[in-house]
Amino acid sequence: METELKLLLDPADVAVFRRHPLLRRYALARPVPQQLTSIYFDTPDGYFRRHDAGLRVRLVQRQWIQTLKADGQVAAGLHQRQEWESPVAGAVPDLAALADLVGAHGKWGRRLRKSGLGAQLEPIFTTRFKRTLWQLRLEHGEEVELVLDQGEIVHADARLPISEIELELKSGDPAGLFAFALQLQQAVPLRVGNISKAERGYALLAPQAPTVAVAARLLLAPDLSVEQGLQAIVGNCLAQIQGNEDGVMHGSDPESVHQMRVGLRRLRCASGLFARLAPCPAALQIELKWLLGILGAARDWEVFSGTLDTLADAGPVPAQWDALQQAAHRLAHRHRRRAGLALGSVRYAAFLLALGSWLHSARGSPEQGDQGWASPLADFAANTLQKCHRTLKKRVKRLQDDTPQARHRVRIAAKKLRYSSEFFQSLYRPKRMRAYLKALSGLQDRLGRLNDVAVAGRLLGRLAHSHPELAYSAGLVHGYLEARTESAIRTLGRRGRQCMPGKIPALQSPHKY
Repeated sequence: METELKLLLDPADVAVFRRHPLLRRYALARPVPQQLTSIYFDTPDGYFRRHDAGLRVRLVQRQWIQTLKADGQVAAGLHQRQEWESPVAGAVPDLAALADLVGAHGKWGRRLRKSGLGAQLEPIFTTRFKRTLWQLRLEHGEEVELVLDQGEIVHADARLPISEIELELKSGDPAGLFAFALQLQQAVPLRVGNISKAERGYALLAPQAPTVAVAARLLLAPDLSVEQGLQAIVGNCLAQIQGNEDGVMHGSDPESVHQMRVGLRRLRCASGLFARLAPCPAALQIELKWLLGILGAARDWEVFSGTLDTLADAGPVPAQWDALQQAAHRLAHRHRRRAGLALGSVRYAAFLLALGSWLHSARGSPEQGDQGWASPLADFAANTLQKCHRTLKKRVKRLQDDTPQARHRVRIAAKKLRYSSEFFQSLYRPKRMRAYLKALSGLQDRLGRLNDVAVAGRLLGRLAHSHPELAYSAGLVHGYLEARTESAIRTLGRRGRQCMPGKIPALQSPHKY
C-alpha cells in the first residue's frame, strides 16, 4: 500500500524549495538526481482506465521496471493505493510476471490473467522528467521519501508540464506528512495535487469537461470504531468537495458550486457531530467559514439569476427587466470567479493540509480518553440521531410562531439531521431509513425554497441600492416572490408537526450487514 502526499509548485519556486532549511535539517543523505522516462500502457478501449488503474514501464538507471497502481483513494492530497512492481526485460509490460506477483486470488489476479489482454496493450502516453530524491527522517521519526519532479507528459504533439513534489510515507503516521507540508508552505506557495501523472496523461489523451461530484453513499461496517467512522465520513465529504474543484474553477455549471458547498456543509456537520470526542481546531473552523462564505455568495447569485431567467420565460415582464437580469448575471459571474480564485489559492491548499493533519492526528479529547474514541460507531450513531431528532422536533413546534427566525432554526436542524442520517444510513434498516430520509428531505426542500425567496429579497435590495434606476423592477419582483410564498409560509406554520418525519428506524441487526 503506497501512501503519498502530492503537492504542486510553480517552476519559478523550485530554486527556493531546493534551498529550504527543512530539507537540510531532516535529510539522511545528499539528494540523488535521476532522469526518468515512463511509458503508460492500456488497451484501445481503456481497460485499465475503466478499472481506475495505471500500468506503466519506467526506465530507472538502465533497468526497466513495470508498475501497476490500483484501488486508490485521495483525501486532501493524500494518495493511498495498492502498488505492485517487478523488473522487465524491455519497454513492454509482462502481465504474466505481474499476475504472479499479485497472486491468483483477488480481483487483480483475475483481471491480469484475462485472455488476450497482453496482446491488446499499446503505449498511450509518456512522461519524461528529472527527479531529485531526498530520504528524510522527520521530527517525530517518520521515514519519508521526498521527490521533486520537473518535466512533461507527452502524447503525440500535445504536452503537459510536470512540476510537483511527492512525499511518500515509508514508516510512521500520515499526520507527519501534513505537518511537514504545512511547514514547507510557509516559504514556498505549494498547492495540493489530487490528480496522479497517469490521470493527467489520460486527460491529455481525451480531454473532458469538468464533472459534478455528488456525495457518494457511505457503506460503514458495523464493527467500526468512532475513530474509523470519523475518518470514513470526513474522507467522504472531502471526496465531494475536491471532486467539484475543477468544475468551480474552470466550468460554468451552477451545480458544481452547489455540490461543493453541500460537501463543505456536510464536513461542518461531521466535525460538529464528533466535536465532543475529537474537537476540530478553531483555526480550521475559521477557514471552513471563509470557504462557505465565498461559495455561498456564488451560489446565492447563481440561484437568483436563474430565478430571474425563469420568471422572464413565464410571461410579460416590466420595463428594465433586461438590465436587471444583466446586472444579476454580472454579479453571479463575479462571485463565481472569486470562488475559483479562492480554490486556486495557497490559503485553500493550507486549509486542505490542515484538515488532513487534523483527520490523521485526532486521538480523542483528554476528557473522554480512549474509551469514547474506540467505542462502537453504531452506538454513537444511534445516540447522535436521537439527539438530532429531538432537537428538530422541538424546533418544529415553534413553527407556529410564523417568524423567519423560527423557520431558519428548523431548516438548520433539519439539515443537520439529514446529513447525519445519510452518514449513518448503512447502519440502519434500509427500507425504513429510506422512508425516513424521504420525509426529512421533503421538509428540508420546503424550507429551502422559502429560504431562496428570502435570499432573493436581500439580493434585490442590494441591486436596488447599487443601481437606483432598477429599484422599480426590483420592487416588483420582490413583491411577486413574497406573494407567491406567503401561502406556503402560513401552511407550514399551521401544519409544521405534520411535516416532521416519524421515529428513527432501528439499527440493523449485525448479521444483516
